[in-house]
Amino acid sequence: MKKLAYLIVLLLALGAPMVGYPVFLMKLLCFALFACAFNLLIGYTGLLSFGHAAFLGMGGYMAGYALTEMHLPVLAGLALGVLAAAVLGLVMGLLAIRRTGIYFSMITLALAQMVYFAALRAPVTHGEDGLQGVPRGTLFGLNLGNDLVLYYVVLAVFVAGFALIVRTVHSPFGQVLKAIRENEPRAISLGYDVDRYKLLAFVLSAALAGLAGATKTLVLGFETLTDVHWSMSGLVILMTLVGGMGTLTGPIIGAFLIVALENRLGDLGAWLANVTHVEWFGTLGESVGIVTGFVFVACVLLFRRGVVGEIGALLASRAPARERTQARAAESQGAS
Repeated sequence: MKKLAYLIVLLLALGAPMVGYPVFLMKLLCFALFACAFNLLIGYTGLLSFGHAAFLGMGGYMAGYALTEMHLPVLAGLALGVLAAAVLGLVMGLLAIRRTGIYFSMITLALAQMVYFAALRAPVTHGEDGLQGVPRGTLFGLNLGNDLVLYYVVLAVFVAGFALIVRTVHSPFGQVLKAIRENEPRAISLGYDVDRYKLLAFVLSAALAGLAGATKTLVLGFETLTDVHWSMSGLVILMTLVGGMGTLTGPIIGAFLIVALENRLGDLGAWLANVTHVEWFGTLGESVGIVTGFVFVACVLLFRRGVVGEIGALLASRAPARERTQARAAESQGAS
């Protein structure tokens, strides 16, 4: 059933550029991959990072620099962005893994802020102006300057990253990560080197976040301080919580909802203003932060498991009732 659902979603994604704006769809895919990478850490390992924006920005800056200044091929630029994010994840992980809970989270935030100020001051990042004019180039003879061609490349990158996450979660390594999340002392007592597993998960999550950042830079053609700011780390937390932490598809749904909300709220407000003739709706585009905060509060109060988590819990609660009904029907048929 899951494979059929994935196939249907993939077919819809293949046809999406025919009805939607390709650049916006590519941005959705990049943030969905970023959220999935973060979910691998918090949802399956139980580590809350407040500094994941550093990996998104590092991947974007390194890929942008490789393509604009070093004039490397697109594939090499993306690979360099992933490698830079993975190395940064290794350094941050070695420093942060020694602590747990809120102390781990605060260390990641502090280290991410150091990355932010380094990006602000470093001459290669061009400070507040950011890296501009990043060329798309070609890949295997395909002209990535064509939005439609680039969309399918980005879709392939997302599918590959998501498949890696699915494989990781269902592997023995992923089962150990779940054991660490549920009961770390018991995992230690079973002989697992918990710190090593957490570090590997941290580096893998950082590398995938770097891939999302590098791909996003290729799509938009620029990289700015927005991607390394602490608010981006908060945004990916919101995406994961809204969609459903610890679920495979939850972060994708959450990323789509939040990004669509940020980019289309003004259009929605203008439409509501025309329909209801209430001028206040026309100002919704200027109140994205307020609306996003309201969505976060509503999710925490009403949907503790997120959208996908709540749907899964509802289906799971109905399954025993359906089984009991079938059992009664079988008994009645047997008695007759």
